[in-house]
Amino acid sequence: MFVVAGASWHTGKAVAQSLLDQKRAVRVITREVANGEPWKAKGAEVAVANLGDADALVEALRGARGAYLLVPRSFTQPDFRAHQDRIIDAIARAVEVNRVPHVVFLSSAGAQHPAGTGPIVGLHLAEQRLRGIKGTVCSFLRCAYFMENIPTWAGARAPTLGALTLPYDALISFLPENLAFDMIAVADVARLATSLLLDPPADSHVVEIGGPPITMGDAARAIGRVIGQQVHVETIPREATVSTLIASGGTENLAGLYREWLEGIMSGHVSFEGGHRRVLGTTPVETVVRNVLGKNV
Repeated sequence: MFVVAGASWHTGKAVAQSLLDQKRAVRVITREVANGEPWKAKGAEVAVANLGDADALVEALRGARGAYLLVPRSFTQPDFRAHQDRIIDAIARAVEVNRVPHVVFLSSAGAQHPAGTGPIVGLHLAEQRLRGIKGTVCSFLRCAYFMENIPTWAGARAPTLGALTLPYDALISFLPENLAFDMIAVADVARLATSLLLDPPADSHVVEIGGPPITMGDAARAIGRVIGQQVHVETIPREATVSTLIASGGTENLAGLYREWLEGIMSGHVSFEGGHRRVLGTTPVETVVRNVLGKNV
């Protein structure tokens, strides 16, 4: 039995579907009963649990031969790091109680650092905590920036997190237009996570997955090609980062953490460590943009 967290969103959804496609026994974890119904129809077991509820998570991981686990984002938590710590504690307890033999954990570039990376600090602590569980082998997937996040910031002067509207004329960016950095598609991460679950390593390890570095200018041109009109990059000044994120629906606490993360990307602090297995993504940014905007284009 493979247990997959975050099955309603992004990588978790893709990993669960990939395992089912390969006729594997799957149990998905969802927060709402209604979110589990489509998975039941596909033949998966469903565990209804909040990832911060240790008792519920212990039950969700019972009998797992492998698990795909993550710490989900939340834009509304007044203390995001405390939110992360609750989930990390619950995950660690559930893995340890159930003696889960192998965990694939969604981490991030920069997680090798104990400070200066904003919300990624929580993933650093999660890696350390999971490494300390005897009898569990961990595959830490340190991912680049997800390409799927790019279109969310297109087409609005005062963007709302998660909102997509057309027509687009601008890609709102908190990073310089010509700064090249690693990005990755959800499909590539899910493909790697699935392969690791099906063929676990002998010892805990880190895998770094990213694509060829691209710029926000490249991303804007990809959006433009998909929608058939010119899209320019509108860069948010560094001093306006926090206020813009708050206006977009984030808390002051999270906005401050994201500013630290963005500054870490610009300084090179938030980057891959090197010295680990490295996987190169193959999905072009234009393909991701087309998939994300498909219902609106």
